[in-house]
Amino acid sequence: MAANDLALDLEELQQLHSIAKRPRVLSLISSEIRNLEKLSKDGASVSSSQIPAPVLTAAKVIHNPSLNYVSVSSFSWDQDNDKVKIYLSLEGVDQEKMETDFKPMSFDAKFHDVHEKNYRFSLPKLNKEIVPEKCKVLVKPTRVVITLFKASKGNWLDLHYKEDKLKPSLDKEKDPMAGIMDMMKNMYEDGDEEMKKTIAKAWTDARSGKASDPLKRYT
Repeated sequence: MAANDLALDLEELQQLHSIAKRPRVLSLISSEIRNLEKLSKDGASVSSSQIPAPVLTAAKVIHNPSLNYVSVSSFSWDQDNDKVKIYLSLEGVDQEKMETDFKPMSFDAKFHDVHEKNYRFSLPKLNKEIVPEKCKVLVKPTRVVITLFKASKGNWLDLHYKEDKLKPSLDKEKDPMAGIMDMMKNMYEDGDEEMKKTIAKAWTDARSGKASDPLKRYT
């Protein structure tokens, strides 16, 4: 039944109800009025459900290499056995205008249109490996929280990867000749003229192959 017909029938039944006097007739008309009102409501609900709801899609940030970024320098971090959390002091970030790139040994985060500026926070070489697909970024009103999930459990001494400063000295210790040459340099610098001449001659003989052990010249 069309909605217009329902409205007309309902109007006519209401008119009949206003002039009817016998209780049974009034009851029948009232019952039919309720049925028509229910049909009218159900029809309106079906019609509204057939209208497609708007789909909300996240705004996509178009990568533009010409954009200028301000480096985020104010941050703190903590950790547990499984993950590292980095806290950026950045207010007014829009989650839909954020771009992140997580890799096993690095990550890069860009925040666009934050008070008319673009900000960037990145660690090009992490201390240890992470699991990119598990990492996430949480935007709060006054800060941004970046969670890095560790590939292997344990404690990180730092966020950044650092070369082992002990390694070069250990390599030198494995080469006894390097240690001897260093000692000769020190003796040459601190010695008198006679000592310098002796060491210089021993050095020359060692280079020319005349002496297998440069220390034999002055021991």
